[in-house]
Amino acid sequence: MPVRNMQESALLPVARCEEIFGAAVAAGRASGVRDLEAMVGAGTYALTRFANNTIHQNVADRSGYLSIRALIDGRTARASTNRLDPEGIKQVVEQAIAIARLQDPDPELLPLAGAADYAGPARYFAKTAAATPGERARAVRDAIGAVEGASQTAAGIYSTGESVAAILNSNGVSGYHAESMAHFSITSLAKDSSGWAKRTACNAGDLNPLEMALSAARKATDSAAPIEIGPGRYTVVLEPSAVLDLVGQMFGDFSATALRDERSFLTDRIGKKLFGDNINIFDQVGHPLQSGMPFDGEGVPRQSVTLVENGVVRNVVYCRQAAHLSGTKPTGHGFPLPNEIGEAPMNIVIAGGETPVGEMIASTKRGVLVTRLWYIREVDPYQKIMTGMTRDGTFLIEDGRVVRGLKNFRFNQNLIDLLKNVEALAPAVRASGEETFDMVVPAMKVRDFNFTEVTRF
Repeated sequence: MPVRNMQESALLPVARCEEIFGAAVAAGRASGVRDLEAMVGAGTYALTRFANNTIHQNVADRSGYLSIRALIDGRTARASTNRLDPEGIKQVVEQAIAIARLQDPDPELLPLAGAADYAGPARYFAKTAAATPGERARAVRDAIGAVEGASQTAAGIYSTGESVAAILNSNGVSGYHAESMAHFSITSLAKDSSGWAKRTACNAGDLNPLEMALSAARKATDSAAPIEIGPGRYTVVLEPSAVLDLVGQMFGDFSATALRDERSFLTDRIGKKLFGDNINIFDQVGHPLQSGMPFDGEGVPRQSVTLVENGVVRNVVYCRQAAHLSGTKPTGHGFPLPNEIGEAPMNIVIAGGETPVGEMIASTKRGVLVTRLWYIREVDPYQKIMTGMTRDGTFLIEDGRVVRGLKNFRFNQNLIDLLKNVEALAPAVRASGEETFDMVVPAMKVRDFNFTEVTRF
């Protein structure tokens, strides 16, 4: 397989992927079909869950799949299975072929993608993939101890695992990617307040559960006895997780297919200055803090794309079909076919600045520090107005200091205005939240953030 820097996992080796695809090709030819695409994958996921300062669950899962797409005279269809034995492979190929023959021809359907070379950073760490329940339990024990030391109650998860994804087709595509992943999340609960921290990393050694537990406990302590202040427009300091979950809501619109369908807020706005001069956004699968495969759902290499430059929307991403219709080249962001979405950037990097959060707070006369946001929903898709609530650490800033905790707010915020009003950026970090996928983003100081009501908790 033509992949530079490729790491192989014993969970699903390259040779096994090729063996499965060979059996699929043979089954296709037996039915008179040459053009096949196979997505082969496997994964392990082990989870240690804790609540009330006690580990109460440890589970492990191992799974595998094969997804076959057949192309027949301008028709295509997909069938999937978790059976990887010869009979299971034969059956899923026959199912894909049978479904494809029932479809109407698609005049915009392209032939299978061709062979390509894929380059990407190492994202498989054997020690993370093989982490034991005991190793996770010891990390959780230390985290719980930190929370108990603050007379609080801890709840959360620590998971580790690995995944393998391969794509092969009868036109020469042969891509393989192995990746490990660790995930630690903790909520620290006090009588009338809470704190939270979450991180993920391909290398579990990059996580520090004890440090995260101490941070969550400190937030719960510092936000005790929260007071209520009225709704209105405030200067806010958004920590990276809050930036991720709010700003991250807009990136599905950076799609050529969404533009063509006129369901993107970027319709008639490409090349226009929407945001502040300090906003630069990229899709970079090769960024050292990112994760994910170096190829897309059709086997096209992922390209680095400048989405926003100095506040100006420069580009969207293209799957093969959208690129063909637009007379340009695909960027390697397509989803597996058939689909109605087309493509989306999945390795977002928002360039950061040089202002630490502490300096943002010190330069704020009166404002609000926000740890995280949740229950975010879209109000206006073209103006990109979102609503949601703060949670697990909301603080009043006065005269350059965090003075006490606040009761949580509901907000209604236009994302275009938000990114026009960014006064300072911290260095970008890999951030995790609950409302969207992980991205590399900075903390932001933003003026005129619109809080509409207090949520009474």
